Amino acid sequence: MSIPADGDFTDRVQAEWQRAYPQVDTGPIAVLGRITRIGSQALQQLEHALAHSDVTRAEFEVLCVLARHERPLRTSEVTAATLLSNAAITKQVDRLAARGLVERQRFERDGRVVLIELTDDGRAVVDREFPLRLERDRRVLEGLDQTELDTLADLLRKLSLNMDAGSHR
Repeated sequence: MSIPADGDFTDRVQAEWQRAYPQVDTGPIAVLGRITRIGSQALQQLEHALAHSDVTRAEFEVLCVLARHERPLRTSEVTAATLLSNAAITKQVDRLAARGLVERQRFERDGRVVLIELTDDGRAVVDREFPLRLERDRRVLEGLDQTELDTLADLLRKLSLNMDAGSHR
């Protein structure tokens, strides 16, 4: 495999794997390698951008999940939305609650169930940081026209549905 003149990091990695394992089809690296790298870079940028707000990326994820809903959520609902473990969510919620960004409350019908709710201070963090995140995301997408953006979103949706269906196993 030769690296295109306008090749990126993933092209180089794919070429290295092809040299190391010439009998293996390294084609998936061209797509999933890029998705992984872009995702990692976006998360690093977000972590860096949030530093001044004194919340981590994982904590911001929890705040955003709560901000998208009009009701308090169970820990299991936050876990499902973030793909973090129950233990990680408990840790994030503990830290957010200590800073007054979320509140815990008991579920009226079952006192064993804990609900998590965004406070006004937590909402203020999301109100301030979420538009900035979207602006950073827009800059990453610069150079793509609307048709390309729609096509990319459609293709990524297909991959996402494959992953959700468990075809990755």
